[in-house]
Amino acid sequence: MDQQGMKELAGSGAVDALVKSGMKLGLGTGSTAIHVTRRIGALMAEGKLRGIRAFATSFQTVLECEKWGIPLYSLNAPELGGVLDLCIDGADEIDTENRLVKGGGGALLMEKLAAYASAAYAMVVDESKLVEQLGLKFPVPVEVIPEARLTVSLELEKLGAEVFLREAVRKAGPVITEHGNILLDIRFKERIDPAGLEAELNHIPGVVENGFFTRIRPTVFTGRSDGTLEIRK
Repeated sequence: MDQQGMKELAGSGAVDALVKSGMKLGLGTGSTAIHVTRRIGALMAEGKLRGIRAFATSFQTVLECEKWGIPLYSLNAPELGGVLDLCIDGADEIDTENRLVKGGGGALLMEKLAAYASAAYAMVVDESKLVEQLGLKFPVPVEVIPEARLTVSLELEKLGAEVFLREAVRKAGPVITEHGNILLDIRFKERIDPAGLEAELNHIPGVVENGFFTRIRPTVFTGRSDGTLEIRK
């Protein structure tokens, strides 16, 4: 099975296992999580799911929900009341303790908001996202207000990180998030403490949020190249 097939297997498998009618759902962002939205939309169209109320973590997800007719709400809306039954998302890296790096798609702020507002949390990935240690290969994004770019970069370097301003594709200049901020991608050369860094990074003035997700451990649905679906709690 190719990588695209693994992603679809993971996304559809998580929906079939976890999503029930009437749920308040957080819908994630990215090339694997998009299969979750599509599967939910298809089941709604078939009448197999009803009463779904969704919170989308990015404009990409909003557009996909609109295409499938999935009702969307703000977390502040009375229909959601600030809490979700389940959030399903993708990840850039997952370690052996089910801790995550997320934000390759630039939506880490809303993704973390959805994750930590949910009673249950699930990840959908292909097998390439499984790693022994976080932060050594795939960069960890840090969302920063533009005025704090240099001061935050200096503080990140003190923590042993290599820092890169994320540049846009087909647009001159940096990536700008949906909340008007910039992204600094950081990578480490030695083993790190992801849980400690998740808290420490957010204490730096100017940092809005970072891509370590360690406070809750999701159920992980992994599509394998041999066509099997692995579920790890």
